[in-house]
Amino acid sequence: MNKQTRWFFIGILALIISSSFIWALPAGPVINYISNSTAASVSTNRTQDEKGTITVITLDSNQQDYKWKAYVGNVSGKLALDDASTKTIYDWTLGTPTGEVYVTRASSVAWASIECANETVISNEQTALGMLSSDNDNINKTFNFTVHANIDVATNTIANSTCPSTATYVDDVPQTIDETANFQEVLLSDPLTGSLVYTTTIENNQYGYNNETFDFQLLVAENESSTTPTLYYFFVELG
Repeated sequence: MNKQTRWFFIGILALIISSSFIWALPAGPVINYISNSTAASVSTNRTQDEKGTITVITLDSNQQDYKWKAYVGNVSGKLALDDASTKTIYDWTLGTPTGEVYVTRASSVAWASIECANETVISNEQTALGMLSSDNDNINKTFNFTVHANIDVATNTIANSTCPSTATYVDDVPQTIDETANFQEVLLSDPLTGSLVYTTTIENNQYGYNNETFDFQLLVAENESSTTPTLYYFFVELG
């Protein structure tokens, strides 16, 4: 039996970090001292490195990544039988919503033709957002798995473990990437326009990245060098 669907256009969302932030700014790292040596005698108790010494250290720095932004939240809604003027003859409230959340830079998508995003689509999206193929945090290297559950999109079924995928963190730590992971995210595309579509399944009050409960959480790419936030459109499929 085909899944009953109703598309809800949620709106246009843009995350404004700051018009002054274009590149990640230098930040103070965690400094670990490995050793200190010199041909002369060195005090064993010191708070500063003495003159004439060679000090070995490691620097560990976590900095905000302005090539990405994330959305988390909850989903509610209902299935309805409407006419062309959106007048309802009957509707069905969903106690536990299921389905998918889709995010894309395209204002419309040919959902009947949706498929896995290929290398060309991903490469074009990276170029559009100022990412380099050598960047360690580009789209291709972020969605570097091909492990996910089946996804029903309109009348199509995207078979399990066929598309570029990842899974966002739970309680501040990475998840084991398998087909049962929560908050799986998959890259789909509209072959008619070449638009990339970020896709995640709707969970039901699952613990998310900060150990609070959400129905969805996902990453979308951003143009780090632009002063204007990238515009994204949200779509929801309930079923």
